Amino acid sequence: MIASEQTVTRVPPLPRLARPVPRAGVVGPARLALRQYLVDYDRDLAGAFRDGADAGEIIAARTLAIERMLAYAWHAWLGDSADAALIAVGGFGRGEQFPCSDVDLLILTVDRPESRVIRAIEAFCACLWDLGIKPGLAVRDVDGCRQLAAADVGVYTTLIEARFLAGAQALGERLLAHLPDPALWTPERFLSAKKVEQAARHLRFGDTAYNLEPQLKEGPGGLRDLQMIGWLGRVIAGAGNLAMMVESGLLDAAEAEALLLARATLFRIRHALHLLAGRAEERLLFDYQRELARSLGYRDEHADNLGVEQCMQDYYRAARIIAGTNEELLARCSEVLATPAGAVEDLGNGFLRIGDRLDVDASHRLGEEPQALIRLYSLMATQPGIRGLRANALRQVRLALANAALDFDQAEVFASLRELFEHGAAAVEALAAMARHGVLARLIPGFARVSGRMQYDLFHVYTVDEHTMRVLRFIARFAGEDGARDFKLAHSLYQRIPQPALLLLAGLFHDIAKGRGGDHSVLGEEDARAFCSRLGLRPEAINLVAWLVRNHLVMSVTAQRQDITDPAVVHRFAAQVDDWERLDYLYLLTVADINGTSPKLWNTWRDRLLSDLYAATRYVLREESGELPKTGERVAETRMRATLMLEGKGIDSDAITRIWADFPEESFLRYRPEQIAWQTAAIAAHGDARDALVRVNPLGVRGTSEVFVYSADRDGLFATITAVLDRAQLNVVEARVIPAHSDRVLDTFFVLDATGKPLLDAELVGALEQALRSALAQVELSAQPVRRVLPRTLRHFHIVPRIVFSVVEGRTRLGLVCTDRPGLLASVAQTFRSLGVRVHDARIATFGERVEDFFSISDDNDQLLDVTGQDALRAALLEQLDLSQPETRKAMHASP
Repeated sequence: MIASEQTVTRVPPLPRLARPVPRAGVVGPARLALRQYLVDYDRDLAGAFRDGADAGEIIAARTLAIERMLAYAWHAWLGDSADAALIAVGGFGRGEQFPCSDVDLLILTVDRPESRVIRAIEAFCACLWDLGIKPGLAVRDVDGCRQLAAADVGVYTTLIEARFLAGAQALGERLLAHLPDPALWTPERFLSAKKVEQAARHLRFGDTAYNLEPQLKEGPGGLRDLQMIGWLGRVIAGAGNLAMMVESGLLDAAEAEALLLARATLFRIRHALHLLAGRAEERLLFDYQRELARSLGYRDEHADNLGVEQCMQDYYRAARIIAGTNEELLARCSEVLATPAGAVEDLGNGFLRIGDRLDVDASHRLGEEPQALIRLYSLMATQPGIRGLRANALRQVRLALANAALDFDQAEVFASLRELFEHGAAAVEALAAMARHGVLARLIPGFARVSGRMQYDLFHVYTVDEHTMRVLRFIARFAGEDGARDFKLAHSLYQRIPQPALLLLAGLFHDIAKGRGGDHSVLGEEDARAFCSRLGLRPEAINLVAWLVRNHLVMSVTAQRQDITDPAVVHRFAAQVDDWERLDYLYLLTVADINGTSPKLWNTWRDRLLSDLYAATRYVLREESGELPKTGERVAETRMRATLMLEGKGIDSDAITRIWADFPEESFLRYRPEQIAWQTAAIAAHGDARDALVRVNPLGVRGTSEVFVYSADRDGLFATITAVLDRAQLNVVEARVIPAHSDRVLDTFFVLDATGKPLLDAELVGALEQALRSALAQVELSAQPVRRVLPRTLRHFHIVPRIVFSVVEGRTRLGLVCTDRPGLLASVAQTFRSLGVRVHDARIATFGERVEDFFSISDDNDQLLDVTGQDALRAALLEQLDLSQPETRKAMHASP
C-alpha cells in the first residue's frame, strides 16, 4: 500500500482553555495541567496522523493549541498591559508548527517599559519551558525592530510573515501594519539579497536536491525554497498566499496546484520524520529512511523497487516541483523589476533573445507545435552566452507539457532532437534544462520513470536522472579546457570520435531501465534502439549506441576486478570490444559514468587502471594475429627495459644479475619495467642485511603509492602488513604477494589515503616505513587491526556475504562480497593467518557499502585448498564478519 491510499482521518478537536485570572501567573497545579494539555493533544495528533489524517490539518491544529497556551500564559502574567505585545514569527508566524518545531516569538515593547512589565515578561518566558514549549525569543521595541530589519534581510523576512497573538494590539499594528515596507527594503534589493542568500544555502547543501540524504528544510527544493516563493509574493505583489499570487499574475493556477501537492508531500514527510526522530530532525538520514517509508505506508514491490525508494522518489519529485517553480518565479520577478529589460534580438520563428535568456513572442504557442519546443532548447546550444529561459518561456513550456493531447511522436520532433544531439558537447546544458523542466520525461517514458529515482545504497550518490545529467556534463567537460587539464586521455579521445552525439545518447540511456527489475543494461539497450530508430540514425550508429548501453559496465568491471597485467584478461576484453572505435567510446562513457556516480569515486588508481586497460586493449586490437604474447618474450622485454633503467642509475650488471636470481618469472610478468627497476634498486641499496626491506614509492605507476616489502617469508606476514596499513588508515586497492626463489617474498601493496590520493607527504611516507619495519622486526608477528566504530551510514546496509571458491592458474581463488566496514581487509588477513592460508594476490574493490574482494590463496604447503579447507575458511570468515547465523550460512552455501 502506498501513502496516497491511506484512509483519511479527522483531526481531533482542540479542548478549550478557561480564561485565567489576569496577572496571577501560571503556578502550581495550573502549570502542570497546562503542560499535560499539550502532551495529551500531541499524543492524539500523532495517533490521528498514523491513522491517515492530513498533515497540513494536524500542523494547523497544533499551531492553534500552542497559540491558546501562549495566550493563556500571557494573560496570566501580563493581563491587558498596553506596554507589550506577543508576535508570532518564523515558522510559527506561518502557522507551521511541526511536532518538534521551535516556537518563534517576538515580544514587542514600548521604548521604556516599566520594571513590573519587564519582570512579567521574564516570568512569562521562564514559564514557557515548564509548559513544554521550546521558544525562540527576541524582546525589542518597535524602533529597534525596524532598525535591525533594515540592516538584516533575514530579520526583515521574519517580520513580513509575522502575526499578532496577544497583548497590546495597537503596539503590534505599529510594527506590522505597514509591512512589507519599501523604506526598509525595496523589492529590487530584497530580491537581490534573497537570491544571494538562496544560492549560498544551496551551495552549502550540495547544490542539488538529489543527494542520498537530503535536507528537506534548507536543501534545494526544500521547504525554504517553498517559503521563498511566498516571500516574493508578499514583497513583489503584496500577495500573502498562493491564491493571491495567482490573482496578481505571479503564478498561474496550475503552478499553485502543483505547489500545494508538493507542499503536502513535504509536510507529511517532515511531520513523520519529527515523530520518528523525537526531535527537530530535518535531514532524511539513512537512520530514518526505511522506517519513515514504512510509517507512511510504502511497501517493497521487488528488490529493484523498495518501499524506501518509492518514498524518496515522491520526495525528490516534490522537491523538483518546488525548485522548478522557484526558478521560474525568480526569473519572473527579476524581469518585472528589471529596468530596462535589455535589448531584444529577434531570432526568427517567434523566438527572442533578451540579454542572456531566451523567450518566445506573444503570438507564439509552444503548446500547439511540439517541434518548436525542441527548437527553443536547441537555441541554448547554438546561441553563445545563453544562461536559460525567461519566465514567459518557462511558463509556455510548462503549459505545453500540461497538454496531454500534445503529440510528441512526430517525425519533425525527432528530426529536431537529432539536430540538437548533433551539437555534441554544446547540447548538454540544453538537455539538462530539458530534464529539469520535464521535457525529457515527456519525450522519453523511461526517463520519466527514473526521474527522482534513488538507489538505496552508498555507491550511487544521486538519483538516476541527476546521475545521468552529471554523466552528460562530464562528457561535455572532456571537450573543453577543463578536460584537457583533468582528463588528458579522455580529452584526446573525444577530439577523435567521429560522432559525439552517439556518446551523449549512450550516456542518456545507460541507466534508464533502473528499478524495473531485470538487467538494466539489457532493458536499456532496448529503449536506446527504439529511440535511436525514431531519430532516424543509420543502423551502424544505432548498433553502436545499443552496444555501449548494453556493455557500459564491462570496462569498469574488467579493470577493477581482474588482473589486467594478465594478457588473457586483456585479450578477452578486446574480443568483447572488437574494434578501436568502440573502445574509444566505451572508455569515455566509463570515465564519465564513474565520475558522475560520486565525487569521491574517481581517483588516481582508477584513472591509471582504465588508461592502462585502454592502452593494452588498443595494442591487442592493433595486432593482426590475435595470439597471446609468448611468456618468454614478455619476460625478456621487461628484463631488457629494466636493465637499461638500472644501468642509467649506476647499478652494475653483476648486482642486477645477483638480485634477479631471486626474482621468479612471475615478477617480470606482473610488474612493469619501472617497478622492477625500483624494487631492484631498493634491494641493491639494502645490501646483505637480513632485516626486512620496506620502501614506499609515493607515486607509483598506477597512480597509487606502492608499499614494497622484501622480507623473510613468515607466517602472519600478510596479516601484519595489512594491520599496519589499516592503523595508518590507508585503503589497499591491490596487493601482489610473490615468493622469491630464496626464503623471501616480494610483496607490493598499492595504497591510497582516506581521501583517495597517493601519499605525497614525505613525513607520512617516512612514518609508514618505520612503522612497518618495527612491526616486521618482532620475533613473533602479532600486529592486530584497530577496532574502529562503524560509520553511521554503513549501519543501515546489510549485504548477505557471498564466498565463492574457484581455481585460477593453479591457485585457489576466493571471491568475497560483503558489507564494508573499517579494517575489513586486516580482519580477513588475520583469519587467513589463523588457518595457515597463504595469500599470493589480492584485488580490493569497494563500491559504496559493498565490498568485492578477490584473493589468490593456497594452504601452507602452497597447494590448492581442498573442500575441508574451504569449508573451514568460509566458517571462520563468517565468524569474523559476525555473520554466523544459520540463515546466513544457508545463504552462503547456496551461493554459486
